Amino acid sequence: MRAAGRPAAFETIHPAGAARNPLPVNLHDRNALPADAGWWGYSMYDVPERESGETFIATIPDATLVSYVDEQREFLPAILTCDGKAMNLREIVFRNRHAEVLRERPRPRRIKRATWICERVYDNHSHWLTAHLPKLCLLRERDMLSDVLLPTRLSPAMEASLRLMGLDPAAFARFEPGELLQVEEFTFLSTDRFRPELLRPVREAIAPLGSAAEPHRKIYISRGKARMRRLVNEDDIWPVFERAGFERVFMEEMDFPAQVRLMSQTAMLAAPHGAGLTNMMFCPPGAQVVEIAWLGFPNPNFYALASAMGLGYALVPAEPFGDATPLQRDMVADVEAVQAALDAAERNIQPSPLSAGG
Repeated sequence: MRAAGRPAAFETIHPAGAARNPLPVNLHDRNALPADAGWWGYSMYDVPERESGETFIATIPDATLVSYVDEQREFLPAILTCDGKAMNLREIVFRNRHAEVLRERPRPRRIKRATWICERVYDNHSHWLTAHLPKLCLLRERDMLSDVLLPTRLSPAMEASLRLMGLDPAAFARFEPGELLQVEEFTFLSTDRFRPELLRPVREAIAPLGSAAEPHRKIYISRGKARMRRLVNEDDIWPVFERAGFERVFMEEMDFPAQVRLMSQTAMLAAPHGAGLTNMMFCPPGAQVVEIAWLGFPNPNFYALASAMGLGYALVPAEPFGDATPLQRDMVADVEAVQAALDAAERNIQPSPLSAGG
């Protein structure tokens, strides 16, 4: 990589490659998986052989970091080289609004050195756990945390996750979302969100094997108190879970350390599609995940995440309910489909490393 004719440091840590992931435990035909890639760039059909992007660390001279917060309160960053070229990275791309921000010519803050980890919507629970904590784990492994910039405001879960990793949030330099930064020596990472090499170190840092009792609990995460993607017939479905020995929990009633402790004890996790499922990252290897999802808007991320974490995965197709946008639509699940998925997941439970003496 070069910027304005000057060499810049570039290191590939994990080369690009294809994953080899199992089918959902309750499906025997890959063609039953939706092939719609939507806005994710890959589909559920792709997950068994999903292309994994490379992991690299690069340092460029005299970079400009421009960002803004949009009407939906989403943070959107872009990186420019000293010759005015925009980087095109996963979740860090140059948009029209970035050009408008630059034309307004705000006074930049100049920094000698900075390491950048923040992507679009860094404060989203799922994005923080699967995209940002892996970068911090990798940087810590390489003794490169000293110049990391974090946003001025962190959610309670973000702060707690850093502390569980043994990191002090107050020790990091900060940036204000929306400010213009000019950095003399700018280091950034490009990562794939669903590589085992990146995700599993987060589990080991936050919920290491052997730190909790042998996993034995069966947990159903309810979205009954959520604003969207609720399972409207949950009361009809719940007896199926109850007979199977599940506990019903509301993640919004638990702080992040309590969520981690619960997941570390969980042998089987079930939920309608939603951010709470991201906490499967802290389930032990061999645990089983059952996702209830409307396949008219098929998000493959939790299937990919379960595969990367070494967890079994079952998929329960649901029907849409109501007229909200596809992203927000509530669901109705079939009782027999839920029962069949739970049975398949139960049959797939593997002895934990703890019980096997590992």
